[in-house]
Amino acid sequence: MDLSELQNQLAQQQGKIPPVEKWDPDFCGDIDIHIKHDGSWFYMGTPIGRKPLVKLFASVLRKDQDEYFLVTPVEKVRIKVDDVPFIITQWDKQEDLLTFSTQTDDNFVVSSDNPVEIRQDAATQAMLPYVKVRRNLWARLHQNVYYQLIELAEEVTVEGVRQLQLNSGDYNFTLGTF
Repeated sequence: MDLSELQNQLAQQQGKIPPVEKWDPDFCGDIDIHIKHDGSWFYMGTPIGRKPLVKLFASVLRKDQDEYFLVTPVEKVRIKVDDVPFIITQWDKQEDLLTFSTQTDDNFVVSSDNPVEIRQDAATQAMLPYVKVRRNLWARLHQNVYYQLIELAEEVTVEGVRQLQLNSGDYNFTLGTF
C-alpha cells in the first residue's frame, strides 16, 4: 500500500473519528510512517507537513497489543511510534473542568473516561503524566503544558507521599510525587 492509496480510502471519513475498533480488515504489511517522540509524523523519513493529512491518519490510528496500525474497513497497515502518538499541546480550565488538546486537534475533558496516569517516558526514563485520548491511545503532556499545570496544582500528602494534585470536575489526579 502506498500513501496516496491510503489517503484516498480515508478521505471519505471527512473529519469524523471512525469506529476502527469495530473493523477487522486483513493485515497488509508495514508502511513507512513514523511518529517521533515529539509527536511529529514522518513518511519515508520526510516530515508530513500537511496538518489535515496528519489529522486524517490520526483519526484511523489503532493500537493492538504494543503495535500501532492505520486501519480502514478493507486494510490494516503497521506504523512505528516512538512513545505515544499524541502530545498534549494546549489546555484550558473553564469552571471546574480541565480540557486538553493534542497536536492533531483532539479535544477532550480530563475525566475517568480520559484519565491521567504517571508513566515512564520511553526516551528520557522520567516519570511523567500521560492521558488517555481515546480508545487505548495515549498522549504525553508537552513540557510547557506540564509546567503550566504544576503552577495550578495543589500539594497534598496521600499515604505519606507528597504529590501535586489537580482536579477536573470530580476527577482528581496527580502530576507526580516528590
